[in-house]
Formats: sequence, C-alpha cells, structure tokens
Amino acid sequence: MERKPSMQTSKVPEVTLVFWIIKIAATTLGETGGDAVSMSMNLGYLAATAVFAVIFLVAVAAQIWADKFHPFLYWTTIVATTTVGTTLADFADRSLGIGYAGGSAMLLCLLMASFLTWHWSLGAVSASTITSAKAEMFYWVTIMFSQTLGTALGDWAADTAGLGYGGGAAIFGMMLALLAAVYYRTKISRTLLFWATFVLTRPLGATFGDFLDKPVNSGGLELSRYSASAALLLFMLACILIFRQRAGKQH
Repeated sequence: MERKPSMQTSKVPEVTLVFWIIKIAATTLGETGGDAVSMSMNLGYLAATAVFAVIFLVAVAAQIWADKFHPFLYWTTIVATTTVGTTLADFADRSLGIGYAGGSAMLLCLLMASFLTWHWSLGAVSASTITSAKAEMFYWVTIMFSQTLGTALGDWAADTAGLGYGGGAAIFGMMLALLAAVYYRTKISRTLLFWATFVLTRPLGATFGDFLDKPVNSGGLELSRYSASAALLLFMLACILIFRQRAGKQH
C-alpha cells in the first residue's frame, strides 16, 4: 500500500537561502564524488554511472516510501542525482563522442520533455504540489535530468567556451544573482524561477568542483577528490544539523 504524506506539508524542504546553499554544496560534491569514482578509482564513466544509478534508484524509492520529510534522506537523494548526473553527462559527452554542445542540447530536450509530460499528466510542475507518489517520481526524474544537463553546461562553459573553471563558476554565479534580483523585483512565475535556479546551481557546482580537483596546468587547484568530497560532505552535514529545515507547504 502506498504511503501518503501529510496534506499540510510536503516531503521536500521549504525553499530558503539555506536550501540553496546546501544545494550548491551538493552539486559540487556530485562533481568531485563522481570524478573520484569514475577517474580516481579508474572505474570509467559507464561503470560509475551504473553504480550511482543503483544508489539513485534506492534513494528515490526510500524517499517516495517515506511518510514525511526527512532532511538527511532528501539530501542523500539530491546527492545521488548529482553524482549519477556527473558520470552520465561525462559518458555521453566524452565516451559517446557527442561533445559538450551536443550533450547539452540532448539533455535540454530530455528535461523539457520531462516537464511537458509532468504538466500534461498532473497539470502542474511546482515542487509545492507534490502530493502523490506519481508527482514525486516526476520530480526526481526531472531533477536527475536537470543535474545531468548542468554538468554538461558547466563542462561546455569551462572547456568549449574557453572560460575556464573559475570563469565558468563566476558566470553561473552572476546568472544566479540575476535570478535572485528578478525574484525580489518582479512577479515572474516562482515555479519558473525555481527550476531555472535549480538548473543553474548545477553548472556552478560542476565548474567549482572541477576548479578544486583538476590539475593546476588545466586551471584547477589539484586537490584530492576524496578530501574535497569529504569536506563538502561535512559542510552539508553541518548545515543540515545547524539550520533546521522545515517541510514545504503543499498547495
């Protein structure tokens, strides 16, 4: 029998500044953690994607089965989407030879298809309307596509566009600041702004993660992927423990 969440609250957190701080840390962790498994452990992109896909499916199943919002479970699932997104995008862009531009275009189409199917099926794509297992499945599939797209966009900006890791992070950071200004100064759809911000935090994390662990001669700091991942994980845990998150209210 399907478990159902409370009618007053959701199983996703309230969207606050802390939410976005943890989200950026999670996306950066997805980059360093994904690279640690696929590159440092020499598993390759395909094998690493298979490992993270299993973790992703287990985490999503646990999240859907849960009867209320659990911060650690929610953010574990988010990290699972970022790691599988990292290795999947790298596999498509590099192993399949699609390239960053081609991979980004393909993933953008998949993301738009997910949104359209979700809206056609349930009539809304807002995180505040997740009241069923079906809606939650759409939510997590859409997030997974957005995380994978973000990885490809980050790599495209840093490599193909020639911005470098620091330059790419700066550009995406400025784009996020612009979205924040639009949020506070206009009445543009909050759902549209939420998903635009959600997508853009991923390439910010991807470029910053690469900046941390890539070789110095490639524009990175060449830090250990394991150490960087551990530090990011500890930061996330501290944020979750110190700043108590509430479940978002359902509409």
